[in-house]
Amino acid sequence: MPRLQAVNPEQVTGKTKMLLDGVQATLGMTPNLIRTLANSPDVLEAYLSFNAALGGGLLSDRLRERIALATAEANGCGYCLTAHCAIGKAVGLSENDVLDSRQGISPDSRIEAALRFTHQVLEKRGRVSDNEISRLRSVGYGDAEIAEIVANIVLNIFTNYFNLVAGTEIDFPEVPTLVSR
Repeated sequence: MPRLQAVNPEQVTGKTKMLLDGVQATLGMTPNLIRTLANSPDVLEAYLSFNAALGGGLLSDRLRERIALATAEANGCGYCLTAHCAIGKAVGLSENDVLDSRQGISPDSRIEAALRFTHQVLEKRGRVSDNEISRLRSVGYGDAEIAEIVANIVLNIFTNYFNLVAGTEIDFPEVPTLVSR
């Protein structure tokens, strides 16, 4: 049961209405996460701005979704997990890509390095070793891409924690609990 209520887009005005109308126009729906963030239009605006800025960065949408899946799985956020399984498939991830991302693995060494780094950042709360940075560099990631990986992790930690606190009602197709393959 939700602990923070999702706002009704038909009952808001001003900045909140403008932001929600923009999401509806872009996505064709207004997910419960967005409607719940809209309790504070400033929080919603910050989230949308951060997400949009990262969407224009160096990392592909597919890698960003893989990072989101790894982060949601690690943090046990059912809402984000269901959302990013759906979004991941929409940006071209296969079912195996989604499952691998949830486990932090990939047959592609470059993607796997980013996913393993994601787990290290989460596990060590950012206190990663020089060797972990070197592993990213060894597969071709530069400073800008490493910065974006960290930023994507942080954005997803925000939504994971927000949804866990809020008890956001899941409005994406449920996904099975991960079983080791």
